[in-house]
Amino acid sequence: MRIVFATDLSDANEAAIRSRTCLDCLDNIGVTEVHLVTVVPDNVTSGLPGMGAASDARQALQAQHDVFESAGFDVETHVARGTPYRRINGFAERLNADMVVIGSRGESPLENRLVGSTTRNVARTSVRPLLVERIAPPESDKAVVKEHLFEHVLFTTDFSENAQRAFEYLPNLTGATQEVDLLHVQHGDTEISDAQERLDELAAEVEREMGIEAGTNIRNGDPVEEILAEEERVGATTTLLGTRGQSRLRRLLLGSVSEAVVARGNNNVLLVPPAASQRR
Repeated sequence: MRIVFATDLSDANEAAIRSRTCLDCLDNIGVTEVHLVTVVPDNVTSGLPGMGAASDARQALQAQHDVFESAGFDVETHVARGTPYRRINGFAERLNADMVVIGSRGESPLENRLVGSTTRNVARTSVRPLLVERIAPPESDKAVVKEHLFEHVLFTTDFSENAQRAFEYLPNLTGATQEVDLLHVQHGDTEISDAQERLDELAAEVEREMGIEAGTNIRNGDPVEEILAEEERVGATTTLLGTRGQSRLRRLLLGSVSEAVVARGNNNVLLVPPAASQRR
């Protein structure tokens, strides 16, 4: 498996890379090739005050490169100029990546944040599965918010084709996943009479494909609020969602639920785009 790991060269991002969350879990799902990518915005030049030891982006990438390499991964580094989300997704497509990983916090000496608008725009335009990894806040004694990245997956479904696409991605996490919970949120006129039966069928498929018994739950209310509540209730480490919608202006727009979960949640989030958006 080949991944693009987008980094902003911050200490927080490097700490996340060094964590067991990153190294062991990526190895356990079969990642062998890592492409470290950092993007220098066009309006940033070398030698800016505050850049410190990271005066050269390629040199700054070397420490993170060495962490992955010492853990047994094949690693290449890439430094690009331009708009971060466009270049990150461009690398993912050109390299035929199986997944893009991006941190949800961190400020680099290049004044390029892989948070907020960059993360949101990567998610909106990505045609590859995207993992948004939650990096712990500065006052925390941890590098990442949730250890053991894929250990406990919460899969949320509205039984759409896009949700099914995300569900089909779940077996790729078998080597690192020990628990799976399946969630459907009924909201307004979206009530589905046979929702429990359909969840039970998916749970049986998880057991067949992954050898794991899956829990199921149906909640009623606002989908975003209920997903966030379920994350906390079951103690999930990653929430798996399908994305939807295409646009001439942005090839993939998240549904409002997916975008809100990324923006408001405290969990790692794995977003899987529709099959039609992936060009191989």
